[in-house]
Amino acid sequence: MNKLRSLPLPLRLFGLALLLRLLPVLFAIHLPIGLDDMFQYDMLARSLAAGQGFRWYGQADIDQIRQFIAIDFIGDYDPRGVLTSFRAPGYPALLAAIYAISDLQWRLLAARLAQAVLGASLAPLTYWLTQRLFPGNPQAARFAGGALAVYPMLLLYPLALATENLFIPLVAAGFLATLVAVERDRARHYLLAGALFGLATLTRSVIFGFVGLAVLWLWFYAPRRSAALYFLLAVLVFVVPWSLRNSLLHGKPTFVENSMGYNLHMGFHPQGNGTFQFGISLELVPYLDDSLRNDLGTQAGLEFIRQDPGRALRLAADKLGFFFSLERRALTYFYGNNFFGYIPSLPLAAFFAVFTLPFPLLTSLAAAGLPFAGRLAHISRQRVLLYLLIAGYTLPHLILIAEDRFHMALLPGIAALAGDTWTRRAELAAAARAQRWRLGLTALLLALLWLNWGGEIWRDWEKLTILFGPEGNRAGFSY
Repeated sequence: MNKLRSLPLPLRLFGLALLLRLLPVLFAIHLPIGLDDMFQYDMLARSLAAGQGFRWYGQADIDQIRQFIAIDFIGDYDPRGVLTSFRAPGYPALLAAIYAISDLQWRLLAARLAQAVLGASLAPLTYWLTQRLFPGNPQAARFAGGALAVYPMLLLYPLALATENLFIPLVAAGFLATLVAVERDRARHYLLAGALFGLATLTRSVIFGFVGLAVLWLWFYAPRRSAALYFLLAVLVFVVPWSLRNSLLHGKPTFVENSMGYNLHMGFHPQGNGTFQFGISLELVPYLDDSLRNDLGTQAGLEFIRQDPGRALRLAADKLGFFFSLERRALTYFYGNNFFGYIPSLPLAAFFAVFTLPFPLLTSLAAAGLPFAGRLAHISRQRVLLYLLIAGYTLPHLILIAEDRFHMALLPGIAALAGDTWTRRAELAAAARAQRWRLGLTALLLALLWLNWGGEIWRDWEKLTILFGPEGNRAGFSY
């Protein structure tokens, strides 16, 4: 025990986080793929590992899913599969590297083990970035690093073939590297930070909006303006080659992934509510031509907006609520489709509470401290970058679609803010008594958050009643 205590705290946090993530992986060795997205990432990775390129829906996969989805073949069909640009390549490339060195029969276990290591890295990364966000508050770093080590939903993420397993660590590492680069002011550090955000863009291109904000931040806050150019150059080194590949594939300019049309169609569909809905999600799936799907989806989405602009604005507000919603969608799907078997109501309620309460608690702490940050001119440059990350990553989801899993990439920053609030609670309470307007603003922020979560429970009460009933595990809810 003494030897463990002598280890550096970041290493201890990593060890705890890894142990907690390995437990569900080992208990679920034979757990199959559970969602369409996971199936698609697996298809792409298997194709890359086999040296057949970035393809999906090969003949064997088509035969497997044809009973569920009607596929529209356009042009000549290659039995190896269709070259695609719908998904970003970063996460499938990671899976392909894992598949290449493991037996395909055990590829899911190998991927989950690797993802447990990646997920565990969030604990020390959060510890280090909190140190730089709040350099005078070492207790905040311990709080934030510990929170990410034991955060319940993150313990389950390694089980899923989901981009978040790579995307969240890349964003956290890129954010930390950017802060370190400005501290040390070396070209190689700016290049490293840009490379990490380039890889993050290749994993989920929605982060590219923040990249532009980070370039502006470096232009104004870095010791030299060339820092912004180094950073941007490194990002483009990763992003441009794949964008050129996609552009040549479709014969017109195309970015890292061309799923925007699909998301616009989903996000503003007259029968939709701004989040993922299974039935609507299938309307464009039969089109294997990514360019055609994107064009049809974009045209439909823009037409939905033109038909009812007021509804489009209301949907943007709804999407903000979905973005910061409780982390229960995946739990509802997997339990309601009998992945875990039957669980009595009280243990099931405790299970859901354990996995859904940490996010509102952390977010409430983070929000409670925001009104006490001081005047805008006095906010540290590090905090400015964090606020830009939160805004630059959240806003695109208000245009496309939003769901609870998307806010997971902000958890390191939210935990840092929460840690500072918790460890300075006595000081903040005194400030609240002296400046009542700040206390009022805190109350308003907390009221908006909890009204959103309460409204979510109210909206889904009928569904939750079924879920917690005697046949809840066989409810068959769609994702």
